[in-house]
Amino acid sequence: MPLREPPLHAVRAFVAAARHLSFTRAAVELHVTHSAVSRQIKSLEACLGVALFERRIRQVTLTPEGQQFFAETEPALAQIHAAARALQLQGPARAVRINVRPSFAVRWLIPRLPSFVERHPDIEPQVVTSTVMPEQAADSFDIAVRRGLEGWPSSIKVRPFLEDEVLVVGAPALFKTQPLPDLRALASHVLLSARTRKDDWDDWKKQVGASRARPAGRLQFDHLHFVLQAAVDGLGIALAPTSLVAHDLASGRLQSPLPELRMTLERYYYGLAPDAAPEAVCVAEWFEQMNSG
Repeated sequence: MPLREPPLHAVRAFVAAARHLSFTRAAVELHVTHSAVSRQIKSLEACLGVALFERRIRQVTLTPEGQQFFAETEPALAQIHAAARALQLQGPARAVRINVRPSFAVRWLIPRLPSFVERHPDIEPQVVTSTVMPEQAADSFDIAVRRGLEGWPSSIKVRPFLEDEVLVVGAPALFKTQPLPDLRALASHVLLSARTRKDDWDDWKKQVGASRARPAGRLQFDHLHFVLQAAVDGLGIALAPTSLVAHDLASGRLQSPLPELRMTLERYYYGLAPDAAPEAVCVAEWFEQMNSG
């Protein structure tokens, strides 16, 4: 049986209500009645087959399914809005190629791109993902982002970008059945790790004084993005860079049970290619604004 596509107007009503945690405020934002918002959200819940809100007296809160749906749909609607606005404006877009690692693209850059497009509708950001350092990049780029100062061509002047650290994260449902109140509880959890960062858990345990703690098991994936998705799906707990899980923590898709036990990572840097398009400066300025914000 084919899946039913949720109506876009109902998704828009849901995102507004989830943002405000209020049907009344959502109605004001959308210039419709409270009952119209309520009907649209009920139709969306019927379409999806899940409850998105817990209705209480004069208050609504998101269910876990609602939190997950909000985390995915809010940036998607913002991107649709930005794309439509870009098409409506006259003049061809000027492209800027941004070279980043896949995990950084999915978890940091893409969720924030709608704000850049809104500010610069005449610039087309083209995201190019690569796991190699900029000096080994096979394709040309205008601006690149990487951790650390190694692996940059001598022709590129790099600038400091995001400071970063890792902390333990996992799915809220996992911590309900297997709490993690202290380091001793690590014995009941599966540790998730990426092949490219396979020593993080050992380094972290050594730093926090838990080097002898033995986990219930370990699962390793090729890329950090897969690790974080596995954590969202409840397969285990992960050590996640704070730069890459801000949206997941804010939406409730992930939780950090030991927020004070963190380990510092190499900071990010960005650099413009010598022959970068002039518009790349706008991306660099946006990076600086996002960093200071």
